[in-house]
Amino acid sequence: MIKWIAGLALALGASMAVAEPASLDQYMQQTRRAPDAAVHYGPAPSQVAELFLPKTKGPHPVVILLHGGCFLKQYEGFAQTSTLAADLAGRGYAVWNLEYRKLGEPGAGYPGTFQDVAVGVDALRAQAPKYGLDLKRVIAVGHSAGGHLALWAASRAKLPAASPLRTADPLKIGAVLSLAGIGDLKGQAGVWAMPCGDDTISRLLDLPHRAQPYADTSPVELLPTGAKVVMVHGAFDPVMPPYTGRDYALRLRKAGDKADVVVIPDAAHFDPVIPTTAAWAQVVAILDREMKALR
Repeated sequence: MIKWIAGLALALGASMAVAEPASLDQYMQQTRRAPDAAVHYGPAPSQVAELFLPKTKGPHPVVILLHGGCFLKQYEGFAQTSTLAADLAGRGYAVWNLEYRKLGEPGAGYPGTFQDVAVGVDALRAQAPKYGLDLKRVIAVGHSAGGHLALWAASRAKLPAASPLRTADPLKIGAVLSLAGIGDLKGQAGVWAMPCGDDTISRLLDLPHRAQPYADTSPVELLPTGAKVVMVHGAFDPVMPPYTGRDYALRLRKAGDKADVVVIPDAAHFDPVIPTTAAWAQVVAILDREMKALR
């Protein structure tokens, strides 16, 4: 399914006479990079975060990195984002590469996947003194499904009191870079269904058994958050086209939050998450800008 998307992106690139976008195979074949530390925040194999550290002296600004893959086990993602984490560590960032349970693993879906992200993000607090992490400068960067989770992680203070996803003191995230992420699980479900499957959101949210399944899972229902959001899309991305980010940014601004939209020319779905691409260089420039704004 995702191979079909990558093929469509290539066809679009050829028809428009632009540089060929990165393929799924290029994304998947990235070399796994070893972290400086690994922290298990739960007993399941996927309840783990890897910490990549810069060589510079702290306190270090922090990037929380959330991989994509349609929330599905078969598309991995954690190994691939290790390449981004290593690149960012070389640029002076401490990177918390966060894994979570995905559909196809025991306990995934609602509430497990969301609880993993919540607990995994908050686990940064215990590591901050040991590794010199500056928790006043924290940005979440997520790709595709991880873009949704990054937006959601920044909205956790607005969770309903009765939600099993709510925690007493969620770690504050100053800004979010959503790389081809989905902020409106209900309104944009049709777009998401083409690449990720008609039943994926239903399985993730347990739609048949919940009266208000979007109230504590869809970022658009949890506004405003106070976090600056940048929606980043490749111009030729058929998974989450640029108009989806524009629509979500309008909702953010209407709610009183700050939001930008960046459309990267000659890029599709995977270009922004491969460190050797021009698209990734633009993502880094946005990250640098937004991190400076948190000082």
